[in-house]
Amino acid sequence: MAKKLVIKVTAGADAPERCSQAFTVAAVAVASGVDVSVWLTGESAWFALPGRAAEFELPHAAPLPDLIDSVLTSGRLTLCTQCAARRDITEKDVIEGVRIAGAQVFVQEALAEDTQALVY
Repeated sequence: MAKKLVIKVTAGADAPERCSQAFTVAAVAVASGVDVSVWLTGESAWFALPGRAAEFELPHAAPLPDLIDSVLTSGRLTLCTQCAARRDITEKDVIEGVRIAGAQVFVQEALAEDTQALVY
């Protein structure tokens, strides 16, 4: 089993099942002791802002704020630089613990030894 897991979330409220699956896998991996890094890209970028995850609804799914809290507690949550810029999101706007970084950092994380990368 990979010791590290990098998950790129490309979906938000536009594809709620895919979005929820990504965060659920991330939270389960964190709970299992895996080093997890979640990347918010595309429409999931909005979840880097305070209160936005609370607006997300999907029947029979764990609440998105709880899943994000799990990731922030023991993993990393990164907002894509370009995705942030396209939405006029800056570091002062995001919830505590979220960093903004670009493709170079994503590639570095995804290609690290003992790492599995998933894209949702």
